[in-house]
Amino acid sequence: MLKGIGATGAALAGGAVASGTGAAAIGDSAVLQFYHTNWSDVESQVSAIADAGFDAIQLPPAQESKLTRADQDDDHHPPLGYQPINHKNFDSEFGTEAQYQSLVDAAHWNGLSVIADAVMNHMAAGVDFSNFPYFSYNDFHHNGGIDDYSDDWQVENCDLSGLPDLDQDSSYVRGQLKDYVDKYASLGVDGIRWDAAKHMSESFFANHVSSWANEHGLYSVGEVLQGSKSYCDGYAQTGMSVTDYPLYYTMKEDAFHQNGDLSTLDGGGYVDWNSYRAMTFVSNHDSDPPQYQKMAYAYILTQEGYPRVYQKDMPYWDGDIKDLLWVRRNLAAGSAITRHASRDLYIFEREGNLLVGLNRSGSWQGKWVPTSWTNTELSDYVGNNGDNFTTNGDGWVQIWIPPRGWVCYAPA
Repeated sequence: MLKGIGATGAALAGGAVASGTGAAAIGDSAVLQFYHTNWSDVESQVSAIADAGFDAIQLPPAQESKLTRADQDDDHHPPLGYQPINHKNFDSEFGTEAQYQSLVDAAHWNGLSVIADAVMNHMAAGVDFSNFPYFSYNDFHHNGGIDDYSDDWQVENCDLSGLPDLDQDSSYVRGQLKDYVDKYASLGVDGIRWDAAKHMSESFFANHVSSWANEHGLYSVGEVLQGSKSYCDGYAQTGMSVTDYPLYYTMKEDAFHQNGDLSTLDGGGYVDWNSYRAMTFVSNHDSDPPQYQKMAYAYILTQEGYPRVYQKDMPYWDGDIKDLLWVRRNLAAGSAITRHASRDLYIFEREGNLLVGLNRSGSWQGKWVPTSWTNTELSDYVGNNGDNFTTNGDGWVQIWIPPRGWVCYAPA
């Protein structure tokens, strides 16, 4: 069982196992995030996704929303699904409610959990309030847009990008949003990602949303788009996991590029504070990947936390990803211990189970490091180095790592 979250970690994070036949526990491997993909197209891929080694898929919002594909440019902007019209109508641009249900059932049958995306902070822009079937003018804040993102009150009580901001302090609004969560649960989803979580108060999650999720045994993760670990921790303490933006910014801005410094990975993410509540990721529909994207995936797929792969940037059939998923499921247990951290090399051990080395430089690099094994032969289970290495009587070993590559060593 993976220490980073695993079945126990999922329970601690308000999670649960999928209810379908043979479904894995959320957190046993990794989640694959879909974006702008019709339900029927996702359903046709669930068997292959499960075979690749994922334990869950994350889907975009299912409720009726304002925009259609005709509103988008060639880069698929603006995003679809994030401007709700009717939270109780699940016929959307991605398909019908019946197709969504069929997808959930197919995922479960193939051993995959389903994480839904819920939009509860705001409604669609440019829509007369009378055209929302369950909300009216008095159900919103009317404080204008956000001028200062360092002001928490503005972030939580003003309009995000012109989207009318729902008043979660209203018991009526909360009742409608709970109906939304209940509807997702009735369709059998196993977890929910809360969109724009930082734009809703911590107390809303602590006093209401966490109990809604727990009532249905749902894994709960908030999109907390903030680089501060303490800021993310405030939301995690309400009872949910959080997207690890501190690690994302460390990987993109500091570590995984031609002028990067891999030593910044040491303590660089929220996962280092609270591995059970960290959803790690390399990119998503809002955030581009670092220059050395594949190396970043090698890091999160072998580290602690619950990693998410973005299907648009890194398809599930990629051979390196499949190899890393195998390593994660079979070897990546135990606490992460940094064994070496420098500008070009980062080497860590999942205690007693796996030794991972990353090399940012353009040439092969070798390094002596301590390990948990004595007089033990180690093999690279991703095949990037064909040589085995043997630890000495003091537990030290010299491993070699290919340029801009990685190795995953464990007892042969």
